[in-house]
Amino acid sequence: MERLLLEERDKQFHREDDMLGSILALVVTLCVGYMVFKNYKAQTVLIVAGCFLMAASVLLTGKPLLSAKATPGRVWFDIFGFIKNTLSIRVAGLGLMIMSVAGFAKYMDHIGASRVLVNLMIKPLLMLRSPYLVLSGGYVFGQILALFITSASGLGLLLMVTLYPVLIRLGVSRLGAVAVIGTTQSMDLGPGSGNSNLAAVNSGMDVATYFVNYQIPVGLCIMATVAILHFVVQKYLDRRDGLGGQAEADPGIDTATQAQDLPPKIYALLPILPLGLILGFSPLITKAIKMDVVTAMFISTAISMVFEYLRSKDIRKTFASLQVFFDGMGVQFAMVITLIVAGEVFANGLTSIGAIKSIIDLGQSLGFGGAIMTIVMVAIISVAAVIMGSGNAPLFAFAALAPAIATKMSIAPVAMLLPMQFASSIARSVSPITAVIVAVSGVANVSPFEVVKRTAIPMAGAMLANIIAAAILI
Repeated sequence: MERLLLEERDKQFHREDDMLGSILALVVTLCVGYMVFKNYKAQTVLIVAGCFLMAASVLLTGKPLLSAKATPGRVWFDIFGFIKNTLSIRVAGLGLMIMSVAGFAKYMDHIGASRVLVNLMIKPLLMLRSPYLVLSGGYVFGQILALFITSASGLGLLLMVTLYPVLIRLGVSRLGAVAVIGTTQSMDLGPGSGNSNLAAVNSGMDVATYFVNYQIPVGLCIMATVAILHFVVQKYLDRRDGLGGQAEADPGIDTATQAQDLPPKIYALLPILPLGLILGFSPLITKAIKMDVVTAMFISTAISMVFEYLRSKDIRKTFASLQVFFDGMGVQFAMVITLIVAGEVFANGLTSIGAIKSIIDLGQSLGFGGAIMTIVMVAIISVAAVIMGSGNAPLFAFAALAPAIATKMSIAPVAMLLPMQFASSIARSVSPITAVIVAVSGVANVSPFEVVKRTAIPMAGAMLANIIAAAILI
């Protein structure tokens, strides 16, 4: 009898600790959201919050944070040991992948290959007669270009000097044109996306399989939905507001200067090389050769340097140009890799204090299945993306939690991670403070707040298509 009483008392203590931990986690999470919204450095906020939660977990439970093999020897040092271990793993794996992608993208921009690709992709649109068919097709072309030009702001600015003048000379309003261009990377598709690589790693598969088997089927549904909605919404709003036509015919952009010094048209193939290598030597096609993302980026950069030498005939200049690749890698380490690690520190803090277990238990007690929990995670990511103006930070903060939640809910991790990943970039496209919306709005001299009014309905449709298509196709 005494033993039963002791066991019941221990259970009561655990319940009280779990409740206190969940309340603490909620308060800390709200503080994190507020501070990031107020432009505090996201990496620092997430790391400090994660360390605080891990310290609170030690005080509440007394349990070590690391295994006996991984611990530095003292429980309080485990917090910093976790940061070191996570950084080591991420830099050597996912981090190197993302850095090499960024370095290659920077190099493509430096040698002008990205501009050549955009110019060639836009030309077929001129064959369409309807201004709003060109607008709708421009979104599709832009989303395809996003496979090879992975910077949303970079792609948006390239389209502002190519697609934008075409649209407004055909009679589309400045707001309509900017709204479409601002959403051309509303899905982070393909092996070149950092979010895609992160989601693939957490789903337990290579990025080529993730892209071909999961992203493409769901992405095509989203793309079709957005293209149709842009056609309808922008045409309706232009007519309602009396915009477009000849009054909008002055883009204020010097496209002649942009067209100077373009490399030969064959350079348009260079940004496509990595995707061709990754898919061509993926397990989906052959197992004889293994081509990972990093190797594909290095090979493609080497081939591009050969093209640059043949173009310039200046080996010193060609060798020096490789520094652009390294600089791109360094910037990604400072901005993205540190953010991923910070997100994982925060996620581990939430896990160690019992907040994730409480969420899962609550969902199960309310009868939530995998589909409902996926919608909950998508909603959290979406709200955070709009508030932060970032598609990276929310996903990096919560992606590490998804596999555990998905497993508990008896669904494949990819069934939760793919909608979360798409949701982060879709929701970003309705944030007036996100970089791409601010950048393209500034070029066109329109208000970002007016632009996101134009993107809201297409992106709401995209979010709905994302959830429904993922539920049916995965």
